Amino acid sequence: MIPHAKPLLGQEEFDGVKEVMASGMLAAGKYVLEFEKSFQAYINTPYALATSSGTTALQVIMSALEIGPGDKVLTTPFSFIASSNALLFTGAVPIFVDIDPITFNLSPTGLEKAIKNHPEAKAVLVVHLFGLPADMEEICQLAQKNNLLLIEDCAQAHGALYKERYAGTFGHAAAFSFYPTKNITSGEGGMVVTGDSALAEKVRLLVNQGQQRRYYHEVVGYNYRMTDIHAAIGLAQLKKLTSFNQKRNQNAQFYNTHINNPLVKKPQAPPDRSHAYHQYTLTTDCRDALAAWLTDNQIGYGIHYPMTIPSQPCYRNLDCSKGTWPVAEKLAASCISIPVHPGLNIADLKTVADTINSFTD
Repeated sequence: MIPHAKPLLGQEEFDGVKEVMASGMLAAGKYVLEFEKSFQAYINTPYALATSSGTTALQVIMSALEIGPGDKVLTTPFSFIASSNALLFTGAVPIFVDIDPITFNLSPTGLEKAIKNHPEAKAVLVVHLFGLPADMEEICQLAQKNNLLLIEDCAQAHGALYKERYAGTFGHAAAFSFYPTKNITSGEGGMVVTGDSALAEKVRLLVNQGQQRRYYHEVVGYNYRMTDIHAAIGLAQLKKLTSFNQKRNQNAQFYNTHINNPLVKKPQAPPDRSHAYHQYTLTTDCRDALAAWLTDNQIGYGIHYPMTIPSQPCYRNLDCSKGTWPVAEKLAASCISIPVHPGLNIADLKTVADTINSFTD
């Protein structure tokens, strides 16, 4: 079986965990601080603050930016549900904006129209889906022109570049995830990055039960801390991120060259940005049949995502889910992701490409 996703863990990760275990300090400590500093340096941002997950990273960003009850936030209907759940947890209202058919990210044209329809909106939450940065030049201009806060969900975009600038460095704040299937992992974990010192201070308080000094709580916070065990894994993985992403791109280029079945459409990446290829996502009008064919041939796949966020059972009765998003809905019905992770060898890549090319509806 060729797995759809596979975290690559080496001796460095095992050694790091052993060091933490031997130290007796398992909770947040020096390894977390080192991971924060290393991640900060990697994407060239003034502040990086570790959290327990990408979801909690998003949640503390919303709280720190004082996005709260009734605030409207313009965002994509096509993402992992945590993106908009972070808004609902604060009482904010997601305003779903359809996606671009090429990048699968928030459409600048749609965003401009949504801003006109919702002039009272407070923020934009942009997701860099599958590792491809959104159209940040246009989105930043719209946000600045209309005094909107800009938040980036970079859960799938570690090391992705837009015009030679890292995803996560455009907005007021950004959230990263280190879930096991991501481009790098810490087992579980997340990171908030920002260039705003006051915002960074708020985030650090919120992550750590509202305290700077132990048992003196300045605000009502959460226990969203990362542990040193997770940070030790993350530190070792971060050193491999560039090579991991290079291999993902090599794998993607192999598919671009060798997959030639007219029944499937390959992903496209505009030339002004560097794809991190968290996913290599095909689209096809015969997804169920292709999925069955891949299964029969022992090839893993993923469907990210089988329905839009507004279509999810827990959203269907919300006012924000009244509407249609035709591009996102079409993508939800046709997308299928194939293995692209750095653990694949040339034989695996050939097997995947040949299997897809031999598929007939």
